[in-house]
Amino acid sequence: MSDRYQGFVSTPIGKLLVKNLGLPSPTPLERWREGAPLVDGPVVLGGHGRLAASLRGVLDGLDVDSRTDLPEGERAKALVFDATAITDSAGLVALQQFFTPLMRRLRTCPRLVVLGTPPEQVAGSERVAQRALEGFTRSLAKEVGRGGTAQLVHVSPDATDDAIASTLAFLLSPKSAYVSGQVVRIGTHGATTADPVTDWARPLEGKVALVTGASRGIGEEIARVLHRDGATVVGLDVPQAASELQALVRELDGDHLVLDITAKDAPQRIAHHLREHHGGVDVVVHNAGITRDRRLANMADDRWSSVVAVNLSAPERITRELLDQGVVNPGGRIVGVASIAGIAGNVGQTNYAASKAGVIGLVESLRDDLSDGITVNAVAPGFIITQMTAAVPFATREVGQRLNSLSQGGLPVDVAETIAWFASPGSGAVNGNVVRVCGQMMLGA
Repeated sequence: MSDRYQGFVSTPIGKLLVKNLGLPSPTPLERWREGAPLVDGPVVLGGHGRLAASLRGVLDGLDVDSRTDLPEGERAKALVFDATAITDSAGLVALQQFFTPLMRRLRTCPRLVVLGTPPEQVAGSERVAQRALEGFTRSLAKEVGRGGTAQLVHVSPDATDDAIASTLAFLLSPKSAYVSGQVVRIGTHGATTADPVTDWARPLEGKVALVTGASRGIGEEIARVLHRDGATVVGLDVPQAASELQALVRELDGDHLVLDITAKDAPQRIAHHLREHHGGVDVVVHNAGITRDRRLANMADDRWSSVVAVNLSAPERITRELLDQGVVNPGGRIVGVASIAGIAGNVGQTNYAASKAGVIGLVESLRDDLSDGITVNAVAPGFIITQMTAAVPFATREVGQRLNSLSQGGLPVDVAETIAWFASPGSGAVNGNVVRVCGQMMLGA
């Protein structure tokens, strides 16, 4: 679906109104395409922390042009600052000294990343300073403009050098176009290392991925991106969507399951199919979801129970069954789809918001108990432009799209790319995260 407002403000009249009325002027976002480099331009490195020595090698392994200075007249595509050496509040000035001279020397859609230490893993003044990084990066994300993003990555001192590669590949590339102002944690829950990625273009080669609600919308795009990355996709959806689902998996040379995930025997049937036909599963994406909106005063029992059953109870039951039966292969990835509504709340969505906050709870309940290198994470989409949101009244839709730092709605591919990052073998130390795909939405930010 197109963004008509974005098209309008690029016209001469639109540009004039933006200038005179102070209207939002969203920059068209760059999104990654097959065959393109991960980062199209130089990445400038700063800071002298414990990650600095290995950072250059990690980026070289991604075929990224990294350097510690920028020649006069040249513009940077990304900036990465290692702030792990900042041990007190006075040391925070190093952030200003690195970023300020470069902020006017950035290309369109730049990427800014600050690397720090999880505050809970240090003490005293160092903990104070490391916690301050979050306020800095969230504010930086709101200042950078021109389609740019900024993130904070907390890297545990126990994490190995290879543990950060997949996260940098994602955050520095156009794959993270609609992810901004986020805090990512590496090595803080369980695993501190990652499996090697032999082909960054197809990191999921040989893997099997289950995607629920796969026939259309965000689910379809998740299936397509995981297939692009090399996975055999097992799409799952309800009987009413069987024809669309079958057409999709034929195109992707995948497999399908048609069933209601709220059925009593659904977890067992899914586990049996994955074991018998694929020998297990490597990636499980709980995307299926419904809305039945009403203010709580007018909420019927069936509206409440159906939303909770599909969005939360079914993913929990399926996940536990797959784990209990050992169907999730070692190094497996479990990814839930939450929502910004589960973080910030939304009028008329007490049932939906409760279910999506519960998905975050599922991540928190599992993250410290998984073994064999299995991880669990979640995405929390904001306003994503789909056929469903196209039916939202115009004024409501416009407000929803503009109330974020990028002043526009996201696309299904933005959610899919974030899930593909979680799913990568290189993301073994990325566990227990909830990352918002919302353009740094002002609500719940």
